[in-house]
Amino acid sequence: MTEGKLTIGRFRAEFQTLDERFTGYDGDTHVEVLHSGSRKTEGPAYFPAGRYLVWSDIPNDRLLRWDETTGTVGVFRCPSGNANGNTVDREGRLITCEQGARRVTRTEHNGDITVLADDYRGKRLNSPNDVVVKSDGSIWFTDPRYGITGYYEGAPAESEIGADHVYRLDPGTGEPTVVADDFVRPNGLAFSLDESQLYVVDTRKRHLRVFDVAGDSLKGGRVFAEAWFDGIRLDCYGRIWAAALDGLHCYDPDGTLIGKLLLPEAASNLTFGGIRRNNLFITNSAGDLYSIRVTFAGAK
Repeated sequence: MTEGKLTIGRFRAEFQTLDERFTGYDGDTHVEVLHSGSRKTEGPAYFPAGRYLVWSDIPNDRLLRWDETTGTVGVFRCPSGNANGNTVDREGRLITCEQGARRVTRTEHNGDITVLADDYRGKRLNSPNDVVVKSDGSIWFTDPRYGITGYYEGAPAESEIGADHVYRLDPGTGEPTVVADDFVRPNGLAFSLDESQLYVVDTRKRHLRVFDVAGDSLKGGRVFAEAWFDGIRLDCYGRIWAAALDGLHCYDPDGTLIGKLLLPEAASNLTFGGIRRNNLFITNSAGDLYSIRVTFAGAK
């Protein structure tokens, strides 16, 4: 493990209020830089039982781990299959989109890795990108082609499926089904607080869509917001936080952009963690890991 200080740098936090509903949405006066030196960071996932964060360094083919109690950073897994998005399931296990290995995996409590999905109807997945787990145990993930278009985040290959879909893994059978097939490059996704809606980013179309969840399928899919987005998460008030080119954008559930947290680099993803879920962890295109303690908490 490579040891380091809890904070290796910091810069002034800049919250931008665009609507009165964002009033009171702020936190520390500075954003902490917890780690730097990676190439492109993604997929932060916080484990409350161990008080640590796992995130991806995609081009370096590794998962990193930050210990909240000591401030040390080390390699969690290398190689990682060019891991991209990560999340924690209802049993506290790591679910990972291995972009280069073209599969979705689960890290068991004993460290074993279980392959949850690597094909659809006998054809290899493109390069799974981001993932969420619903309360019924079903796993929903996006599968764009970013990992098979070059050597930087995977390896060149032809898409066997021929399209970029959003999938659902059945909690009983483990079988994948296509729940949305009209995306160019589906990316970040997140459920609303009551799980009645699913938000999904289409990076290539530069917008965020929202679907109604109807059991094991989706309906609708209207455009919710327009900008270049990547990963998304919800806070405890049901507001949507989206990683964007100028930092994080915060949207009210009615679709209004109410505020931003401006950052010096394009944000790639985010998650909430800490004892009260009010530590906001942010990854970016420059290979950093940021953290800021805020006045609101992430969704449970």
